[in-house]
Amino acid sequence: MPLITSAGIGSGLDLESIIKASVDAENVPKMNAFAKKDKSLEVELSSIGEIKSALSKLQDTIKKLADPDNFNKRIANITQPTSDDGDLVSVTPTKDITPGNFKIEVLEVAQGSRATSKTGFTSTDDVVTASGGTLSFAAGDKSFDLTLDAGATLADLRNAINDSDDNFGVTANIINTGTESKLVLTSSVSGTGNDLVITNDNAELDNVSTDANGGPPDSGGIGITAGNKAKSAVIKVDGITITNDTNTFKDAVQDMTITAKRQSVDGETAKLAVSYDRESVTTLIDEFIANYNNAIGQLGLQSRVGKPLNSDATIRTLSSQMVNMLSTNLTDAGPFTSIFDIGLGVDKKGYLEKSTLVRSLNTAMDENFDDIGKAFAGENGVAKQFESFLDNYVSSKGILKQREDNLNTQVTDLEDDVLKHEFRMTELESRLRKQYAGLDVLLAQMQSTQQYLGAQLASLPGFTRNKS
Repeated sequence: MPLITSAGIGSGLDLESIIKASVDAENVPKMNAFAKKDKSLEVELSSIGEIKSALSKLQDTIKKLADPDNFNKRIANITQPTSDDGDLVSVTPTKDITPGNFKIEVLEVAQGSRATSKTGFTSTDDVVTASGGTLSFAAGDKSFDLTLDAGATLADLRNAINDSDDNFGVTANIINTGTESKLVLTSSVSGTGNDLVITNDNAELDNVSTDANGGPPDSGGIGITAGNKAKSAVIKVDGITITNDTNTFKDAVQDMTITAKRQSVDGETAKLAVSYDRESVTTLIDEFIANYNNAIGQLGLQSRVGKPLNSDATIRTLSSQMVNMLSTNLTDAGPFTSIFDIGLGVDKKGYLEKSTLVRSLNTAMDENFDDIGKAFAGENGVAKQFESFLDNYVSSKGILKQREDNLNTQVTDLEDDVLKHEFRMTELESRLRKQYAGLDVLLAQMQSTQQYLGAQLASLPGFTRNKS
């Protein structure tokens, strides 16, 4: 608060100290009260924030517990045969698969057909059609047409096939033997009977077709040998033979996809064990216990004696409701009537813990794994109840958010009060300075008059100055 002028110069009195003492008598007690109130609000805001943060972490876990998919995961453990040839199969189970054990043998892996020129060309520059024409490629239910310009060479044909936007999966290569060039076409369409068929509308293109124009099948200049024909994949699952056009077998075992990677050697098999994903469920329940206990701990910490939330009605209600939520009566959860039946308990301090008083969590998983999901994520499950309860406190319109908003409003109002008070103190100082300035001038004048009168009296005849 800046000083307006230096008081007391005229009179020689210490008016600055008098002004300061007068202002401080009004200012200091009020500012101390403001500081105390501000600290109280900030501490309370911090306490509410800590509780809200703990509840938000618990809410994140509750959302996962309320999702049935997190209890329906399956894991597939594959024991591949001992071989240097790599994995035999890969598998992807869905949440609906029934746990079980299987043996898988790969009798045949699927392949597409491979067509090769029966007679080679002298070079890649050989013209395959002098007048142009259209080649039609087909394999299974897929097809595309390719139109060649007049004078197109073998190299032009290869490039046109590979660059075609309509190509469904035919790859063209030219192999040079040293004496001739051969066109090799590989189709990605696998499955027995899905060999690549190439026809044309111009007999000039017979040398690059499997079927000559107007002729019978396999009468063209490109042929497919027995070993290069398209094949289906064949596997055995527990001795049952299954055939598929591709190496990916969807639902060969219901709700599971099996992919054949290579052919079995000497009847070797991969052993597959499908089971419930107990580890992820256990991890999720452990997370729930930890975050629940963290929330309970924060409620106790922030409401203890000496804290601003001590004896706070909202916090007492919240703490009580947290405990009551654990006792939710379950329906449609098999033998579980509460989460305490699945191996959880509450200790004397109100903290959640794994317990074996009724049964252990592992035992509950062994006996009724599916019902554990219903206990949490069922329509009336604990997680579903917790969701709406916590939302009432930590949502954007929740009780704790309203409490924070109210406290922040008080902080803002307090800041306004401080500014108004400082203005009043400035005005007070200004008034005091004006008042004391008048006194200062008056005293200065009186001192000047005194000196003048003294000088006049001293000059009078017979005036004797006191020498003592």
